[in-house]
Amino acid sequence: MQPPKTDEQIQAMRDGGRILGTILADLKKFVQPGMNGLEVDAWVEKEIKKHGATPTYKEPVPDFPGVICISVNEALVHGIPTDYVFEQGDIVGFDLVITYQGMKTDSAFTMMIGQEPSGAIKHLLNLTERSLYAGIDAVKGTGTHIGDIGAAVEKVLHEGKLGIIRDLVGHGVGNEMHMPPNVPNYGKKGTGGILRAGDTIAIEPMATLGGEGIYTDKSDGWTISTRDGSLSAQFEHTILITEDGCEILTQA
Repeated sequence: MQPPKTDEQIQAMRDGGRILGTILADLKKFVQPGMNGLEVDAWVEKEIKKHGATPTYKEPVPDFPGVICISVNEALVHGIPTDYVFEQGDIVGFDLVITYQGMKTDSAFTMMIGQEPSGAIKHLLNLTERSLYAGIDAVKGTGTHIGDIGAAVEKVLHEGKLGIIRDLVGHGVGNEMHMPPNVPNYGKKGTGGILRAGDTIAIEPMATLGGEGIYTDKSDGWTISTRDGSLSAQFEHTILITEDGCEILTQA
Protein backbone atom coordinates (compact mmCIF):
# COMPACT_ATOMS: atom_id res chain seq x y z
CA MET A 1 0.00 0.00 0.00
CA GLN A 2 1.19 3.52 -0.79
CA PRO A 3 0.83 6.30 1.77
CA PRO A 4 -1.92 8.80 0.84
CA LYS A 5 -0.71 11.80 -1.14
CA THR A 6 -1.74 15.38 -0.54
CA ASP A 7 -3.27 17.44 -3.34
CA GLU A 8 0.01 19.37 -3.45
CA GLN A 9 2.04 16.18 -3.93
CA ILE A 10 -0.22 14.99 -6.74
CA GLN A 11 0.05 18.37 -8.45
CA ALA A 12 3.83 18.24 -8.09
CA MET A 13 3.77 14.88 -9.89
CA ARG A 14 1.57 16.31 -12.63
CA ASP A 15 3.94 19.23 -13.12
CA GLY A 16 7.05 17.07 -12.84
CA GLY A 17 5.60 14.49 -15.20
CA ARG A 18 4.90 17.16 -17.79
CA ILE A 19 8.49 18.37 -17.50
CA LEU A 20 9.77 14.81 -17.88
CA GLY A 21 7.56 14.17 -20.90
CA THR A 22 8.78 17.37 -22.53
CA ILE A 23 12.44 16.50 -21.95
CA LEU A 24 12.02 13.03 -23.48
CA ALA A 25 10.06 14.38 -26.46
CA ASP A 26 12.83 16.91 -27.10
CA LEU A 27 15.49 14.23 -26.57
CA LYS A 28 13.97 12.07 -29.30
CA LYS A 29 14.50 14.94 -31.75
CA PHE A 30 17.95 15.82 -30.38
CA VAL A 31 19.69 12.44 -30.62
CA GLN A 32 21.56 11.85 -33.90
CA PRO A 33 24.18 9.44 -35.25
CA GLY A 34 27.66 10.61 -34.25
CA MET A 35 26.66 11.71 -30.76
CA ASN A 36 27.80 9.77 -27.73
CA GLY A 37 26.09 8.90 -24.47
CA LEU A 38 28.07 11.40 -22.41
CA GLU A 39 26.94 14.25 -24.66
CA VAL A 40 23.32 13.15 -24.31
CA ASP A 41 23.67 12.82 -20.54
CA ALA A 42 25.05 16.36 -20.27
CA TRP A 43 22.23 17.72 -22.46
CA VAL A 44 19.58 15.98 -20.36
CA GLU A 45 21.11 17.28 -17.12
CA LYS A 46 21.01 20.83 -18.48
CA GLU A 47 17.35 20.41 -19.50
CA ILE A 48 16.38 19.03 -16.08
CA LYS A 49 17.94 22.01 -14.32
CA LYS A 50 16.41 24.46 -16.83
CA HIS A 51 12.96 23.23 -15.81
CA GLY A 52 13.67 23.56 -12.08
CA ALA A 53 13.85 19.82 -11.42
CA THR A 54 16.70 17.59 -10.23
CA PRO A 55 18.07 14.27 -11.60
CA THR A 56 16.85 11.47 -9.32
CA TYR A 57 19.53 9.04 -10.50
CA LYS A 58 22.19 11.30 -9.00
CA GLU A 59 20.64 11.18 -5.50
CA PRO A 60 22.47 9.11 -2.82
CA VAL A 61 20.07 6.29 -3.68
CA PRO A 62 20.54 4.99 -6.35
CA ASP A 63 23.80 6.97 -6.93
CA PHE A 64 23.79 6.08 -10.63
CA PRO A 65 26.78 7.30 -12.72
CA GLY A 66 24.64 9.51 -14.94
CA VAL A 67 21.36 11.42 -15.01
CA ILE A 68 19.72 9.11 -17.58
CA CYS A 69 19.99 5.41 -18.40
CA ILE A 70 21.10 4.81 -22.00
CA SER A 71 20.83 1.18 -23.12
CA VAL A 72 22.12 0.25 -26.58
CA ASN A 73 20.97 -2.72 -28.71
CA GLU A 74 21.10 -5.89 -26.57
CA ALA A 75 21.39 -3.77 -23.41
CA LEU A 76 17.86 -3.74 -21.97
CA VAL A 77 17.93 -1.26 -19.08
CA HIS A 78 20.22 0.62 -16.67
CA GLY A 79 22.90 1.29 -19.27
CA ILE A 80 25.50 3.84 -18.13
CA PRO A 81 26.15 6.86 -20.40
CA THR A 82 29.57 6.36 -22.04
CA ASP A 83 31.62 7.72 -24.93
CA TYR A 84 30.15 5.07 -27.25
CA VAL A 85 29.20 6.90 -30.46
CA PHE A 86 25.69 6.16 -31.69
CA GLU A 87 25.58 4.68 -35.17
CA GLN A 88 22.71 4.87 -37.61
CA GLY A 89 20.44 1.89 -36.95
CA ASP A 90 21.35 1.43 -33.28
CA ILE A 91 18.39 0.58 -31.02
CA VAL A 92 18.67 2.77 -27.92
CA GLY A 93 16.50 2.97 -24.82
CA PHE A 94 16.38 6.12 -22.71
CA ASP A 95 15.01 5.86 -19.14
CA LEU A 96 14.73 8.99 -17.00
CA VAL A 97 13.54 9.76 -13.46
CA ILE A 98 13.33 13.33 -12.19
CA THR A 99 12.42 14.89 -8.86
CA TYR A 100 10.23 17.98 -8.80
CA GLN A 101 9.06 19.62 -5.58
CA GLY A 102 10.04 16.45 -3.72
CA MET A 103 8.06 14.04 -5.93
CA LYS A 104 9.44 11.65 -8.54
CA THR A 105 8.19 10.62 -11.97
CA ASP A 106 9.61 7.95 -14.28
CA SER A 107 9.35 7.41 -18.04
CA ALA A 108 11.22 5.67 -20.86
CA PHE A 109 11.17 5.07 -24.60
CA THR A 110 13.22 3.15 -27.17
CA MET A 111 14.10 4.38 -30.66
CA MET A 112 16.21 3.60 -33.69
CA ILE A 113 18.97 6.13 -34.22
CA GLY A 114 19.00 8.10 -37.48
CA GLN A 115 16.29 6.28 -39.41
CA GLU A 116 12.79 4.90 -39.24
CA PRO A 117 12.66 1.26 -38.10
CA SER A 118 11.36 -1.49 -40.36
CA GLY A 119 10.77 -5.22 -40.27
CA ALA A 120 11.37 -7.05 -37.01
CA ILE A 121 12.71 -3.97 -35.23
CA LYS A 122 9.63 -1.94 -36.13
CA HIS A 123 7.54 -4.83 -34.83
CA LEU A 124 9.52 -4.90 -31.56
CA LEU A 125 9.19 -1.16 -30.95
CA ASN A 126 5.55 -0.88 -32.00
CA LEU A 127 4.32 -3.88 -30.04
CA THR A 128 6.25 -3.01 -26.88
CA GLU A 129 4.83 0.51 -26.92
CA ARG A 130 1.37 -0.84 -27.73
CA SER A 131 1.59 -3.18 -24.73
CA LEU A 132 2.29 -0.18 -22.49
CA TYR A 133 -0.94 1.48 -23.56
CA ALA A 134 -2.83 -1.80 -23.24
CA GLY A 135 -1.65 -1.95 -19.63
CA ILE A 136 -2.72 1.66 -19.07
CA ASP A 137 -6.13 0.99 -20.66
CA ALA A 138 -6.64 -1.91 -18.24
CA VAL A 139 -6.65 0.52 -15.31
CA LYS A 140 -10.31 1.21 -14.52
CA GLY A 141 -9.72 3.22 -11.36
CA THR A 142 -10.15 2.21 -7.75
CA GLY A 143 -10.47 -1.57 -7.50
CA THR A 144 -8.18 -2.40 -10.44
CA HIS A 145 -5.99 -5.43 -9.72
CA ILE A 146 -2.29 -5.43 -10.52
CA GLY A 147 -2.90 -8.63 -12.46
CA ASP A 148 -5.30 -6.78 -14.77
CA ILE A 149 -2.39 -4.63 -15.97
CA GLY A 150 0.04 -7.50 -16.35
CA ALA A 151 -2.48 -9.61 -18.25
CA ALA A 152 -3.11 -6.81 -20.74
CA VAL A 153 0.61 -6.22 -21.31
CA GLU A 154 1.34 -9.93 -21.62
CA LYS A 155 -1.46 -10.49 -24.14
CA VAL A 156 -0.02 -7.96 -26.60
CA LEU A 157 3.57 -9.19 -26.25
CA HIS A 158 2.59 -12.87 -26.40
CA GLU A 159 0.46 -12.40 -29.50
CA GLY A 160 3.38 -10.49 -31.04
CA LYS A 161 5.66 -13.46 -30.31
CA LEU A 162 8.11 -11.29 -28.37
CA GLY A 163 10.20 -12.36 -25.41
CA ILE A 164 8.61 -11.00 -22.21
CA ILE A 165 11.03 -9.87 -19.51
CA ARG A 166 9.68 -11.35 -16.27
CA ASP A 167 12.61 -10.70 -13.92
CA LEU A 168 12.13 -6.91 -14.02
CA VAL A 169 8.89 -5.14 -13.14
CA GLY A 170 7.13 -1.81 -13.04
CA HIS A 171 6.62 -0.26 -9.63
CA GLY A 172 5.06 2.38 -7.48
CA VAL A 173 6.69 5.80 -7.75
CA GLY A 174 6.17 9.21 -6.15
CA ASN A 175 7.57 9.81 -2.71
CA GLU A 176 10.38 7.41 -3.69
CA MET A 177 11.70 6.18 -7.03
CA HIS A 178 10.79 2.58 -6.25
CA MET A 179 7.97 1.82 -3.84
CA PRO A 180 5.07 -0.65 -3.60
CA PRO A 181 3.44 -2.16 -5.50
CA ASN A 182 5.46 -4.19 -8.00
CA VAL A 183 3.79 -4.14 -11.43
CA PRO A 184 4.84 -7.20 -13.50
CA ASN A 185 4.48 -7.34 -17.27
CA TYR A 186 2.50 -10.56 -17.04
CA GLY A 187 -0.34 -11.73 -14.86
CA LYS A 188 -3.90 -12.93 -14.54
CA LYS A 189 -6.95 -10.71 -14.43
CA GLY A 190 -8.52 -10.31 -11.02
CA THR A 191 -5.37 -11.25 -9.10
CA GLY A 192 -2.71 -9.31 -7.22
CA GLY A 193 -2.90 -6.14 -5.17
CA ILE A 194 -5.76 -3.68 -5.58
CA LEU A 195 -5.10 -0.09 -6.67
CA ARG A 196 -6.93 2.91 -5.26
CA ALA A 197 -7.39 6.53 -6.28
CA GLY A 198 -4.26 8.54 -5.53
CA ASP A 199 -1.84 5.66 -6.14
CA THR A 200 0.91 6.40 -8.66
CA ILE A 201 2.68 3.62 -10.55
CA ALA A 202 5.16 3.22 -13.39
CA ILE A 203 4.09 0.67 -15.99
CA GLU A 204 7.13 -0.38 -18.05
CA PRO A 205 6.91 -3.27 -20.52
CA MET A 206 10.24 -4.72 -21.61
CA ALA A 207 10.47 -7.14 -24.51
CA THR A 208 12.98 -8.80 -26.83
CA LEU A 209 13.22 -10.34 -30.28
CA GLY A 210 14.56 -13.47 -28.60
CA GLY A 211 14.42 -15.10 -25.20
CA GLU A 212 13.51 -13.83 -21.75
CA GLY A 213 16.87 -14.39 -20.04
CA ILE A 214 18.84 -11.38 -18.79
CA TYR A 215 22.07 -10.73 -16.90
CA THR A 216 23.81 -7.82 -15.18
CA ASP A 217 27.19 -6.69 -16.53
CA LYS A 218 29.73 -7.47 -13.80
CA SER A 219 32.17 -4.89 -15.13
CA ASP A 220 29.91 -1.91 -14.37
CA GLY A 221 27.37 -3.46 -11.99
CA TRP A 222 24.47 -1.67 -13.68
CA THR A 223 23.80 -2.58 -17.31
CA ILE A 224 21.23 -5.35 -17.74
CA SER A 225 21.35 -7.07 -21.13
CA THR A 226 19.63 -9.95 -22.90
CA ARG A 227 21.37 -13.24 -22.28
CA ASP A 228 21.05 -14.34 -25.92
CA GLY A 229 22.18 -10.99 -27.35
CA SER A 230 18.78 -10.26 -28.91
CA LEU A 231 17.58 -6.70 -29.42
CA SER A 232 15.27 -5.30 -26.75
CA ALA A 233 12.87 -2.43 -26.08
CA GLN A 234 11.35 -0.65 -23.08
CA PHE A 235 8.53 1.88 -22.88
CA GLU A 236 7.28 3.43 -19.65
CA HIS A 237 4.85 5.98 -18.23
CA THR A 238 4.00 7.09 -14.72
CA ILE A 239 0.24 7.11 -14.17
CA LEU A 240 -2.08 8.39 -11.44
CA ILE A 241 -4.98 6.13 -10.44
CA THR A 242 -8.29 8.01 -10.33
CA GLU A 243 -11.69 6.90 -9.05
CA ASP A 244 -12.81 5.64 -12.45
CA GLY A 245 -9.65 5.39 -14.55
CA CYS A 246 -6.16 6.84 -14.66
CA GLU A 247 -4.18 9.84 -15.81
CA ILE A 248 -0.87 9.58 -17.69
CA LEU A 249 1.46 12.00 -15.92
CA THR A 250 4.59 11.75 -18.08
CA GLN A 251 3.31 13.12 -21.38
CA ALA A 252 4.63 16.33 -22.92
